[in-house]
Amino acid sequence: MLAVSEAVHPGAGAVLELPRPLLVLRHAVPVILESVVAPLAAYYCAYMLFDFRGALLGALAWSYSIVIRHVVRRERVSTLMLLGTALLTMRTIVAFVTGSAFLYFIQPTAMAFLASLLLVVSALAGRPFTQRFTADFCPLSPEFLMRPLTRRFFVNVSFLWAAIMLLNGVVVLTLLLEVSGKSFALERSAITVSLTAVAVFISIAWFTRTMRRDGLVVRFGPVARQLSPQ
Repeated sequence: MLAVSEAVHPGAGAVLELPRPLLVLRHAVPVILESVVAPLAAYYCAYMLFDFRGALLGALAWSYSIVIRHVVRRERVSTLMLLGTALLTMRTIVAFVTGSAFLYFIQPTAMAFLASLLLVVSALAGRPFTQRFTADFCPLSPEFLMRPLTRRFFVNVSFLWAAIMLLNGVVVLTLLLEVSGKSFALERSAITVSLTAVAVFISIAWFTRTMRRDGLVVRFGPVARQLSPQ
């Protein structure tokens, strides 16, 4: 598991060592593939072999098989996977009963608006969801998360992600009303990935600046140790 460490180097002050971006990417890619890309691929493969309802069941079966595999292997199931599977279950039930592809694809858009609202609420409550999702990609120790500026960062960055989710919902809703059902899923994925990449870049830059204000120099390297109090 990726982690961070804090060390004091003579003449250099406190240094926050994070895994190199490529290591974080290697840790994050399997989570994204299992949670987002693979269910979409399963949907299209099942659609070519069966019909719309068969595609629904194919995507859902894939998601449940991955969760079960992690549980059997006693591996941690990511927050993204659990949330995605729960939402996909609800989408599938509604779409299967109604037989409506529109309802199947409109639900993630509605969820984007709901997620935006929940991010704002969690930030205002002082328990930001962004802090929980960070554990899926670059786990941080409880000691580090208790630092005042760190807590403030996760609260503030929640508003950024709320805005991104709101924008994504608006764009995808417009797309859903204008393009064909066959190409919608792929175009939606491209838009979502692009907006997410922008938000990730801004978040990393913002985090680095916040740590500098807290007297920590962020350094990316191959280290993957747990943060320990000095």
